[in-house]
Amino acid sequence: METVEILGCRAKVAHTFCERARGLIGVKGLAPGEGMLIERCNAIHTFFMSFSIDATFLDAENRVVKIVRNIRPWRPLVWGGWRAKKVLETEARIRPFG
Repeated sequence: METVEILGCRAKVAHTFCERARGLIGVKGLAPGEGMLIERCNAIHTFFMSFSIDATFLDAENRVVKIVRNIRPWRPLVWGGWRAKKVLETEARIRPFG
């Protein structure tokens, strides 16, 4: 899997259908400054994930179109909007109490 630098984050790039479908499922956590860039994607879910994420939705020119913070596991759908073409997933850094 290719790794790129995007928005100050070192991210693995999910190109293929299988890589995009798996995303961060099975990953126990990410270090600060690490993430996954999922191409050809404008909506995500967090089924089977073990940690909360921040999702930064990007257009085709890597401009931010929407940011959704602290998405908990088992969330069925988070949509980035019609202009979103890819999403950068990083571990949420704000932890809820409890």
